[in-house]
Amino acid sequence: MTRPVPMVEILRGDLVESRHEGHAAIASADGRIAEAWGDPGTIILPRSSAKMLQALPLLESGAGAGLSTEQLALACASHSGERHHVILVNRWLADLGLDDNALLCGPQASRDHEHCLWMNRVGKEVTRVYNNCSGKHAGFLTLAKHLHAGLDYVDPEHPVQRAVRQAIEETCDEESPGFGIDGCSAPNFAVSLAGLARAMARIAAAGTSGDLRDVAMKRLVDAMIAHPHLVSGRGRACAALMDSANEPLAVKTGAEGVYVAILPERRLGLALKIADGATRASEVAMAALLARLGAISENHPLLNRDIRNWDGLFTGSVRPVAGFAMPRGG
Repeated sequence: MTRPVPMVEILRGDLVESRHEGHAAIASADGRIAEAWGDPGTIILPRSSAKMLQALPLLESGAGAGLSTEQLALACASHSGERHHVILVNRWLADLGLDDNALLCGPQASRDHEHCLWMNRVGKEVTRVYNNCSGKHAGFLTLAKHLHAGLDYVDPEHPVQRAVRQAIEETCDEESPGFGIDGCSAPNFAVSLAGLARAMARIAAAGTSGDLRDVAMKRLVDAMIAHPHLVSGRGRACAALMDSANEPLAVKTGAEGVYVAILPERRLGLALKIADGATRASEVAMAALLARLGAISENHPLLNRDIRNWDGLFTGSVRPVAGFAMPRGG
């Protein structure tokens, strides 16, 4: 088994204080792993980076035929619980004849600082619709109702989750060895990092065959690219990377240091996992890989993030390790 490789370091002054290691893979549309760092065969829980795969049955079943691009972006999102996120998900639930109580994700405080302060000031209750996965769960509910199945849709044996597992295994081209329960209570099916990169490459290449899955993948990635601030939120890395990209780009974070990217014009998919689970490292490592490909600027702010102390003083930075994901020819 290949060890993880150094990817990101934290400097305090001129001293390297910490270093994060990880695995990464770039896959092409034919399923080939074009480049890899560390062990692309390592088994991971993709966490929220797999939301576009979890949303495939919603469209392949016909349940999502009339959904807007905003709803499809939210089905793939780890949103911030901003006011407009909550309004859109509540409207979706109302269209289903349901409300917040139907969501099986737990309540989560808004990650939007100003909105959170307003909620505290007026005494507004934190409900399940604020959960960053509420859009995904609205999609699960839409599919459950379409299948005339019960609304206990997070049960691993529920028809919704059986369809999700099948979609993940088919797009990753491998059998999942098992699952863990995610923070939102839904099962999260384990795959190899290479398999996850292959699935992202297949989404990147969508839009040519016209079959059911091809159309579903194209609708989802187009929705993500069109609505980066629904996929994440203000000031967050996913939106920042998509907003500043030099070409159409969809990126998606996952908990515990997972990150994926979809590059439709290049028909490439990227996946990475930081071994110690640090999000601060996965964001910088993904930015380094995208800069290497020319998809974002080599001077992107995520490639050298300031660290400041409680008094606002600059104390160090988070940056890629020298030699990791160097630009081609660099």
